[in-house]
Amino acid sequence: MNKPLLAALAALVITGAGAAPAAAATESETGSAAPAIRAVNFAGTVSLSNCSGSVIRMPDSADDDPALVLSNGHCLETGFPDPGEVIVDQASSRSFGLLNSAGTRVGTLRASKIAYSTMTDTDVSVYQLTRTYAQIRSTYGIEALTLNDTHPVAGTAISVVSGYWKRIYNCNVDGFVYRMREGGWTWKDSVRYTSACNTIGGTSGSPVVDRATGRVVAVNNTGNEDGQSCTDNNPCEIDESGKVTVRQGINYAQETYLLAACFGLDNKLDLGAAGCALPKP
Repeated sequence: MNKPLLAALAALVITGAGAAPAAAATESETGSAAPAIRAVNFAGTVSLSNCSGSVIRMPDSADDDPALVLSNGHCLETGFPDPGEVIVDQASSRSFGLLNSAGTRVGTLRASKIAYSTMTDTDVSVYQLTRTYAQIRSTYGIEALTLNDTHPVAGTAISVVSGYWKRIYNCNVDGFVYRMREGGWTWKDSVRYTSACNTIGGTSGSPVVDRATGRVVAVNNTGNEDGQSCTDNNPCEIDESGKVTVRQGINYAQETYLLAACFGLDNKLDLGAAGCALPKP
């Protein structure tokens, strides 16, 4: 998992990376058949004590709904959920540093509960906040990032936006992993990045933004650091036939479109809703 590491911090000090907010993704000209690439910045992302995250809304969320924060299951303040464990509606008062477009912290948001979290099949946590989207906009002038409700597409230009490091990684969706195993956890249909997204410890929970639509398509969660197979910090890929592949230096994310079918009116979690395929307690 892309947790904060002393080695990662040392590397940033040596190279100078992360000393200031990263520049937004550069816009490029495309042909008429290709979607235009937008600039991506830090607005709506958050920093956690140990990870990154973002304020998100579902495609049909209302302005007066309680806002949500997206991060990883392994970023929970209570520690990693066990394999098979699903956490629902657990009280939390966790705080998040809200960032503006330049990566400057402009305020603190607070959770009222962990609406949903697991490391089974996916690696995700969704916090419900004490403020609505309208209140956040009124106070800080910042909009939530909208979650895409369809499966991501290979080749898509993406940005991984880390509120922890205030750094943006730009690359493409390289493909999808049938099963990915790391230690005792197994994840389904993971997103594999092209090598340009060389994410590090502390980027866990970063939103993965489609640069054509500006919508969140995944949440950054891990990468193979040492070339080991299926161990902690060294996830392996497993195909339908059971073949195991190790890609040292390659990083991954978990798809988030599944969340949209499971949060309904007033942003309430409904694991029994039609189309909701998230693991249940």
